[in-house]
Amino acid sequence: MSSRSGHHQEYQKHHHPQDHGRTPTRRPAAQHAAAVATAGEGYTLVHAGKQVRFGPVVFWIAVGTVVLLGMWSAATATYFAFRDDVLTRLIARQAEMQYAYEDRISELRAKVDRTTSRQLLDQEQFDQKLDQIMKRQSTLESRATALGAMPDATATGSIKPQGRAEAAPSSGSLKPSPISDTVIFVAPPDREARLESRAPLIAKAQPNQFAKAQGVDNVLVRLQTSLDQVERRQVAALSSVEDNIDSKVRRMRGVISDLGLNMAQLEAAVPRSGMGGPFVPVKLSPDAGAFERQLYRININRAQMQRLNQTLALVPYRKPVVGEVEFTSGFGVRSDPFLGRPAMHTGLDFRAAQGDPVRVTANGKVVSAGWAGGYGRMIEVDHGNGLSTRYGHLSEIGVKVGEYVKIGQVIGAVGSTGRSTGPHLHYETRIDGEAVDPQKFLRAGVRLSAG
Repeated sequence: MSSRSGHHQEYQKHHHPQDHGRTPTRRPAAQHAAAVATAGEGYTLVHAGKQVRFGPVVFWIAVGTVVLLGMWSAATATYFAFRDDVLTRLIARQAEMQYAYEDRISELRAKVDRTTSRQLLDQEQFDQKLDQIMKRQSTLESRATALGAMPDATATGSIKPQGRAEAAPSSGSLKPSPISDTVIFVAPPDREARLESRAPLIAKAQPNQFAKAQGVDNVLVRLQTSLDQVERRQVAALSSVEDNIDSKVRRMRGVISDLGLNMAQLEAAVPRSGMGGPFVPVKLSPDAGAFERQLYRININRAQMQRLNQTLALVPYRKPVVGEVEFTSGFGVRSDPFLGRPAMHTGLDFRAAQGDPVRVTANGKVVSAGWAGGYGRMIEVDHGNGLSTRYGHLSEIGVKVGEYVKIGQVIGAVGSTGRSTGPHLHYETRIDGEAVDPQKFLRAGVRLSAG
């Protein structure tokens, strides 16, 4: 079939008889494009009366190009159609990642804030605990000072021992010297309660270094443990002092009672010269702790013990000579050394060497000092409240009548004057002028010195 016949048929198909006589409407050039007819060797394109012949290769290249362009157009259209969704997803993903990142940053910042707050709180707690420890240390130091300031509970007039190798008293005034085994009230070793180590409290200055090196808890535990040990030692020392003072007070009262002495009369006889001052009542703080209350009790008991010491200073319970006691004759009925008949011996005879010092056994006033018949050279000392002591057979007298003497003061020297068979000291104790056994008082002294 030729190109013309094809064109004619196409023309007849699109033009009806009714269209004759009309002016044909001008159509776009695209509508005048003729169909492509195949020939034996290729393809012919008829358009507006013109024919363009294509070979099969060119034709298929053109068709492929058109297909590719169509596919490209379709892909482009699809891309633009779905681009907004892709971008939206990408933006949403980006926003999600950003939010997650910001959340993580916020979480880390909160964690840092919590850590910082915890550190500040720990530091504050550390400082508070350290302040409490410092206050506790200050309290313990004040307690240690109070313990150290407690005076010795030594009996008034007690004397430290001294060896017997002392020169015999010569003529002239005799000077006082100690009695070897007089009763001495020695305070217990409670003065060692001190804060042994303050070095750990350097942590106050550099807490961070201590916290890094050993840990805050370690430091606080060590400090608390150290202070606990100090406090326990102080409480133990204070309890020991209280027990010791209570025991001494009971023994003193028991001794006075056993000797049959009147406490009120003895206290009234204690000299009160050179004493005075404003009256300041002792008060205990309402918020005082156990340590302060115990210290208050100790001070009260110590004042009582001091008053008893002053009272007992008038009681002749000490030995009048130095060294080991050896009685050559006791108190009571004995065979008279000169007549060989039973006789009352009103005192104790102490064996001693010629010239050994004789010491007064209690505070008092010399009421007699001179020759007294069978006593030979004799000294009598009035201790008040009806108590008195006599020292006979002296080789020398070192005091005068009316002179006040104190415990342990040398008043004479051992001799053999008067009715005596050899050097010794005749010692008497009298109550209201009646001779009593001196050993009763000496045993009281031993009891007081015990413990």
